[in-house]
Amino acid sequence: MGADHTRPGPSTPPGVRRILVATVVPLFVATVIAALVLWPRSSPDTDAGTEPPRYHGTVTRVVSEACPPTPEPGVEDGPCGRVTVRVDAGPDAGQQVETPIPTGPGAPAVEAGDEIILVQLTDPADPTVTAYNIAEHQRGAPLVWLVALFAVAIVAFGRWRGLAALAGLAASFAILLTFVLPGIGAGQSPLLVAIVGAALIMFVVLYLTHGITAQTSVAVLGTLGSLVLTGVLGTVATAATHLTGFGSEEATTLSMYQADVDLHGLLLAGIIIGSLGVLDDVTVTQSATVTELAHANPGLSRVQLYRSATRVGRAHIASTVNTIVLAYAGASLPVLLLLTADSRAVTQILTTEFLAQEIVRSAVATLGLIAAVPLTTALAAVVTTAGRRGGAATAGDGPTEPPTPRPAADRAEALEALSASRSPDTTPATPGRWPDRDRSTDTAW
Repeated sequence: MGADHTRPGPSTPPGVRRILVATVVPLFVATVIAALVLWPRSSPDTDAGTEPPRYHGTVTRVVSEACPPTPEPGVEDGPCGRVTVRVDAGPDAGQQVETPIPTGPGAPAVEAGDEIILVQLTDPADPTVTAYNIAEHQRGAPLVWLVALFAVAIVAFGRWRGLAALAGLAASFAILLTFVLPGIGAGQSPLLVAIVGAALIMFVVLYLTHGITAQTSVAVLGTLGSLVLTGVLGTVATAATHLTGFGSEEATTLSMYQADVDLHGLLLAGIIIGSLGVLDDVTVTQSATVTELAHANPGLSRVQLYRSATRVGRAHIASTVNTIVLAYAGASLPVLLLLTADSRAVTQILTTEFLAQEIVRSAVATLGLIAAVPLTTALAAVVTTAGRRGGAATAGDGPTEPPTPRPAADRAEALEALSASRSPDTTPATPGRWPDRDRSTDTAW
C-alpha cells in the first residue's frame, strides 16, 4: 500500500459508524451469497493419461562428444553426448539412466550435480520399451528460498502489518485458485465471477491488512465503486473495438481445450483482476490522506480536505498510470519485440487484436483508477468531517475560521530571541518560526 497508516485517527461519531456498517455489511453479505451461488460444484475433467510421467533426478555425469554431420539444411548443430542421471523417484528410483544432452531452443544446460525433471517416454510400437529425456531443471528449492526471503523482508519491515499483508496475499491466492479460476473453467460468466471474486478479495485483504475502521470502510466503498465502473467501461470499450478475446496464442490454445470458456468475458475478467491491485492502493492512500489532513488541522472544511487530498491523488495517479502501462508492456515484451519486426505499417500493427486489447486494457484500468480518486476522497471527506461542531465543518462548503492572532507580547519576545542569537552586523531576521521547534508560529493551513 501507499504508506503506513497504523496511527489511529480521530474517533468516528457513532452515527457515522452506523451508516458505514449499514452500507458495508449488506454489500459484504451480497458478495458472499453471490460467491456461494457461483462457486464451482465440479472441476472440469482432465485426461491424466495425455501427459507422460515426470520424475525427479540428479545429474551424475555429462559426456560431450562431436556431433555427426547434418546434411539436412536448416538443422543447427547442438551439443551432443550423453547424460547419466540418477532417478530419485518413480518405478526406477535409485537407478542410473542415460539420456541424450538436451538440444533445441530453450533446452536446459545441465552439469553434474544439477537436479532435473525427467520425462519417461514410451515407444508406441512396443509399450514395454521406455526411455528418459531431460525436460527442465527442478526449481522448487530456489523458489522456496526466494519466497522465504520475500516473507522475512516484509515481516521485518512491516512487523505486524507486514504479517497481515502476507495473510492477505495468501487469502487472495486462495480465492483466485479456489473460486475465480475454477468458476471460469466451469463455464460461469468470467466477468461476473471476476467482479465477485475481486470484491471478496477486497473485503478480506483490506480489512485484514488495515483493520476494521471507518477509514478502511471508505477505501472499501471507493474500491468497489471503481471496480463496477471499470467493468462497465471495459464492456463498452471491448464492444466498441470489436474485441473477441482471441488476441493471444494462449487464448487460442485455451479455446481448443475448453471450448465453453467465454474468451471475451475472460478478457474483461483480466481487466477487473488486474485493476484491483492498483485500485486498493489508491483508495487506501486517499482515505488515509484525508484522515491525516483532518487530524493535523481539524479546522479544515470538507471542501478544503477534498481539494488538498485530491492534489495528492493527482501526483499518485500521474506515476501509477505509467506503472500500469509498463506492467502490461513488460508482460508482453516478447510479442511486442516480434511485432517490431513486422513489415506492416504502424497503424495496422496498433489495430491488431493483440495490441488493441492491450490498449483497451490499459485505458480502461486507468479510467477506473482516475475515478477512484475523487470518489474515495469525497467519501473520506464526508465521513471525516461528520459530527463536527460548527457550521463550516458541518456544511462542508464554508471557509474555516481564521487562526487566532498571535499575541503581540509573544511576537516581541520571539523577535528579541531571534535577534539575540545573531551577531550585531547581521540583518534582522524575519519572524518565521519560534526558536523552539515545538512552538511553531506558522500560519495554519
